[in-house]
Amino acid sequence: MTISVVISTHNRSKSLAQTLSSVKILAQEIIVVDSGSTDDTVKVAKKFTAQVYTRPNNLMLNVNKNFGFTKATGDWILNLDDDEEVPPELAKEIRESLRYVPSSVVGFWIPRKNIIFGRWIKHGLWWPDRQLRLFRRGEGAFPEKHVHEYLAVTGITKTLDTPYIHHNYDSIAQYLGKMEEIYTESEIQRYTLANYQVTWHDAIRFPASDFLKIYFAQSGYKDGLHGLVLALLQSFYSFIIFAKLWEKKQFAEQEITLRDVRQELTRSGRELSYWVTTARMHDASNPLKRFWYKLLRRYGRS
Repeated sequence: MTISVVISTHNRSKSLAQTLSSVKILAQEIIVVDSGSTDDTVKVAKKFTAQVYTRPNNLMLNVNKNFGFTKATGDWILNLDDDEEVPPELAKEIRESLRYVPSSVVGFWIPRKNIIFGRWIKHGLWWPDRQLRLFRRGEGAFPEKHVHEYLAVTGITKTLDTPYIHHNYDSIAQYLGKMEEIYTESEIQRYTLANYQVTWHDAIRFPASDFLKIYFAQSGYKDGLHGLVLALLQSFYSFIIFAKLWEKKQFAEQEITLRDVRQELTRSGRELSYWVTTARMHDASNPLKRFWYKLLRRYGRS
C-alpha cells in the first residue's frame, strides 16, 4: 500500500516545515497545495517535495484540498493542514492498519489532539475531535459546502486509536483573525443558503446555547481557565454570527421590551441551572449524591 500525503497551506512558512517533517517516514508522495501565500511557504514546501501547486486563495478552503486529491497517485491519501503533524506512533498504526485492511474499508477516522494557547484541550469541542483524514484514493472528497465539513466517502470506515497533533490557536489575535477572515463568513453563507430568518432572540440564544453546550454538556469546565475562556470565545463567535446576519438585513429594527429580554434571559437561566446540575451529577462519586442531583434536575432546582 502506498500513501500520498496532501497538505493545503496559506502563509504558514513557520509551521509547515514541522508538518512536512512529520510525514517523511510515512509518505511515498507528498503534495502541497498553496493558496497564494505571500511569505516563504512555497520555498519551505519545495525543500520537501517537488509537487507544489499554487492556487487562488478560496474562502471555501476545501476546494483546494479537493484539487490536491486529484494530483495524488498513492493507494491511500492522508489529508493534513499546515498546522498539524503525525507523531511516529500514529505513522506506525497507519502502516499496520493498511497492511491488513479489508477491501470494503474506504476510510479511517483519526482523533485530533488540539493544542490551544499552549495546552492540550481534553474536553469541549476539542477532544477527541475525530476527523476522517485517511481514505482510499478516488473514494473521498469534501462536499465544498462548509469550511468545517467532514470529508465524504461511500463505504465502510474504521477508527484509529492514536491521535494526530493540531497546533491550533496560539494567541487570541489568531483566534479573532480566523474568526473574521474565514469562519464567520462561511457560517453566514450557510445560514443565507438555508434562508434562515434571524430574530432578536438569536442575539441571546446563539451565544448562550454554544456556551452551555461546550462548557457544560461537553465538559469544557474540566479544562480549567482554558476551558472557560474557549467556551466564552466560542460564545462570542456565535454572537458575531448573529450580528453579521442582522447586518445583512440592513440592521432592521425590531421592537423589544424589557419584559421580552427578561423572559429570554430567564429561559437561558433555566437551561444554565439544568446543565450545572447535570455536571454536578456526573462528577459526583457518591451514588446517593448522583441520585439527589438527578432529582434536583428533574424538578428544575440547583
